[in-house]
Amino acid sequence: MCFSTASCSLGLLLVAATPKGLCSVALGDSQEKLVAALRQDFPAANIHADDSNLQAWSSSLLRHLAGQEPRLDLPLDIPATAFQWRVWQILRSINYGDTRSYSQVAEMMGQPQAVRAVARACATNPVALVVPCHRVVRSDGSLGGFRWGLERKQALLAQERQYL
Repeated sequence: MCFSTASCSLGLLLVAATPKGLCSVALGDSQEKLVAALRQDFPAANIHADDSNLQAWSSSLLRHLAGQEPRLDLPLDIPATAFQWRVWQILRSINYGDTRSYSQVAEMMGQPQAVRAVARACATNPVALVVPCHRVVRSDGSLGGFRWGLERKQALLAQERQYL
C-alpha cells in the first residue's frame, strides 16, 4: 500500500491506495498523525510513501476541493458490509453543494428506521470526499458529526456552495 500527502484548503490530505484503488482518504493537520492512523487502520500492510503513483488521484481530489471537479468517480478498495456500500452509493449520488439528512438517506434506502445505522456508516467511511459523508446533516439542519472534525465539515459545505 502506498500513500501520499498534500497541503489543501483543509490542512493536509492523505491519499492511500492498493493496486485496486483508494483505501483511505483522510484530512488532518499533521502528516505524522495521518500516517500513524493509516498504520493503525492497516496494521498488516506494508505502507510506504509514493507520490508519483498517486499523483493523478491526489490531483483529482485537490481539484475537487477547489471546485474544479464536482464529481469524483475514483476506484475504491475498501472493506464494507452490504449496508455500508448501499449508504455510500447513495452519498455518492448527492450533488455537489447539496445535503441530505440521515433520515432522508435511510428513507432513500427504503429503511426509514435505519437512521442510526446510516450515521454509523458515515462515521466509518474511510475515504473522505470520495464518499461525501460531509453532505449528510441532522434533520434540523445542524451538522452532526464528522470523522475529520466539524470545522472541516462546515468548511467543505461552504466551499461546495461557493463553487456552485
